[in-house]
Amino acid sequence: RSKQWYQRRVRGIAKFAFDYAREHNRKKVTCIHKANIMKLSDGLFKACCKEVSEDYPMIEYEEQIVDNTCQQLVINPQQFDVMVMPNLYGNLVSNLAAGLVGGAGVVPSKSYGENIAVFEPGARHTWMEMKGMYVANPAAMVLSSAFMLKHLQLHEAGDLLIKAVKNVINRREVQTRDLGGSSTTPEMTRAFLNELDTLYKNQ
Repeated sequence: RSKQWYQRRVRGIAKFAFDYAREHNRKKVTCIHKANIMKLSDGLFKACCKEVSEDYPMIEYEEQIVDNTCQQLVINPQQFDVMVMPNLYGNLVSNLAAGLVGGAGVVPSKSYGENIAVFEPGARHTWMEMKGMYVANPAAMVLSSAFMLKHLQLHEAGDLLIKAVKNVINRREVQTRDLGGSSTTPEMTRAFLNELDTLYKNQ
């Protein structure tokens, strides 16, 4: 019974990955696993993903061991498009990817369940030792909020918020420590709000 439950859940996750790829014009889905060691759990995960892939012949499907994935993300990240993997590897890979593109402070995330959606920074359990010091980059949280607005079909508001964050970061006048500056969390947040206000008034 537990095996049947697991298969059903994995197929649902794999279907979501392929549906996402199709809806967003992505060309490839990569299944990340450790089936060479975790032969039963990851072996079943990989088998379910492979089974679902057969319903999407227009999308390329490949499999990769998580060890190699981490290396490939560093030396050749452009080979990846959509990635599907068990939760543990997802945490590792998402934190690695965040480090490659600017750090935990700039990467938002979207998490979907059957009846719920959660929007939060994409890299987890980072910089906990800096709690209360007001040095964290608020961009990831603000961008996650923009994703939530778009999920609620408030696309114009979400796009405006994303543009405000990008403008502030690209201008390099107000930057938190992780981006090479010395601005505080409140100062960076205020810069986002001021830019958003300016964009809204100039529409």
